[in-house]
This record gives sequence, C-alpha cells and structure tokens, in this order.
Amino acid sequence: MKLFYYQRRDGFSNFGDQLNNWLWPQLLPGFFDEDETTAFIGIGTLLNQVLPQRVPQAKRLIIFSTGAGYEQPLKTIDKSWKIYCVRGKLSAKKLGLSPDLAITDGAILTRRLYQPLPEKRYHFTYMPHIHHATFAGEIWKNICENIGFCYLDPRSSVEEVLSTINQTEVLLAEAMHGAIIADIFRVPWIPIITSPRILPFKWKDWCSSIGVQYYPYSLSPFVESYPKYARGINSSVKAFNHWKNSLWQFPNFTQFWQEQQQLYQIQLLKIAETGRQQLSLDSQLERLTVQLEEKLDLLKTDWGSNS
Repeated sequence: MKLFYYQRRDGFSNFGDQLNNWLWPQLLPGFFDEDETTAFIGIGTLLNQVLPQRVPQAKRLIIFSTGAGYEQPLKTIDKSWKIYCVRGKLSAKKLGLSPDLAITDGAILTRRLYQPLPEKRYHFTYMPHIHHATFAGEIWKNICENIGFCYLDPRSSVEEVLSTINQTEVLLAEAMHGAIIADIFRVPWIPIITSPRILPFKWKDWCSSIGVQYYPYSLSPFVESYPKYARGINSSVKAFNHWKNSLWQFPNFTQFWQEQQQLYQIQLLKIAETGRQQLSLDSQLERLTVQLEEKLDLLKTDWGSNS
C-alpha cells in the first residue's frame, strides 16, 4: 500500500501535506510500501476529479479523513474506493455520502502522538498560507519581527511547526492545519485571510466538525508581491468579496500603496489583541478523536495490519 499526499510542483514542503508522512506511518506501522496498486489518501483537500490522475497505478483507493473543495467535484465515486471517513459534513454532502462518514480532519490524531508542554515562548505567532509564504515570506517575517510576533513558515519541518505552535499562546493562522494543531494543543487560534486564494469551504468543513464558527479576518493582498490571481485582480466573485471584506474590516487605508507593510503591522496587532479567539470543546475534541480511532481500527481489520 502506497501512502499518497499532495506534493507541490515547486518542490517546497507544506506542513499540512507533510504531516501525512509523519502521522500515518506511526499510526499504521507496517502498512506502507511502494505498491502503488493500493493508495492510502489521508490528510488533504484531494477528493476531486483530478485524484484518479494523481494515482494512475492505483486499483484501490483508501480514503481516510480527506476533504473536498479544490478542482472540479467528483461526478461519481468508483466502486474500488473504500471511504472510511471524510473531513466534515460539507465534504460528505459535496460527494453525496452519508453524514455518518463525516468526522473531522485526520490531523487531530497528532494529539495521540505528540504531548504538548506548558512552556510558552511566544505570545502571538503568525502562520501564513503556503502560497503566500512562498511569494512574500520575507515580508511577513519582517512584519512579525517588527511587532514582536513569531513568524512560522508552513514550509518548516513538521517537528518545528509542532514545537512552535506548542510554545505559542495565540496563533493567527492562514494555514488551516496550523489552526488544527493549535486546537488540539489547546492554543486559541484566529483565522486570517490575505487573498482570495484561500478556500473558505475547507475551513468551514473542518470548523463545523469541531463545533466552532469560521470567522476570518480579511486583509488585502500584498499588491507588489502576490501574483495576480492571489491579489484578486480579476472579476471573480471571490476576488470582489475578499476586497470588500478587507475594506469593511479595516477601512482606514491611508496611503495604502506606499505603506501597506506598516498597515499590516497595525492590523495584525489589532486582530491579535481584539480578535475572536477560537477553540473547540475538550469533550468534542476527544469524541472526534475516538471516532477516528475506531475507523482506524476498522481499517486495520480490513487490510490486515502487521501492528
């Protein structure tokens, strides 16, 4: 059985994707090899029309806690797919699946393998989306340094991301899997959007599974650093809504084009100090973890784990 997860064409590592390679071999020891005829699909927003092309040798697909949202939706689900669970009810509905298969993102199982410590080094940490870290990582790092925030690059190793979030008091996250890890470590988190490139669907899918409201704070894109599609320089509804939300939440854009970095410093501080912090209930988190573990036990029975 081959473990499959999304790998970027630019070669950069992305925490949410790399977490697969850290998590599943520990939870399913002895399961994975290079046999591509059976593919295990875990963490990621991968349930779409493109997935069969990404695993062309696979005759069987095992779906475990994966989400839908990107690319064109699946028209039909092949009978060779074994779906144990998906990220949330929005994914289940989009795929025409029973709501019983909607649990949550598999990344929460990290809480069974990594014990967070009470020591805190950072009051606020900011973790951008992988696309925006790639295009404007140095700008974000500079902004965070100027206001005393820790900057967490989603291209960092899994161990570094886990350690940094563990040592943070409040996480401001554009990267959804950063927020997921913060939630399981009981670190309050605040969602951020800096461009229409962000997909609210997957956030809402996950948030609904843990029983919290997705209430993001929208900032305008860096006009000189983000590519056009991430800046929202087109006529799409997503682009219009992003700019509308950012201007509504932060209307006083004085000398916007010349002083955008300074404005971001002020805005991030305001969000950190007054923004709505999110955290799921302990009971809900444990209930979802147990549900995923039950599905994992079923998978082991079905596929003959050597553990």
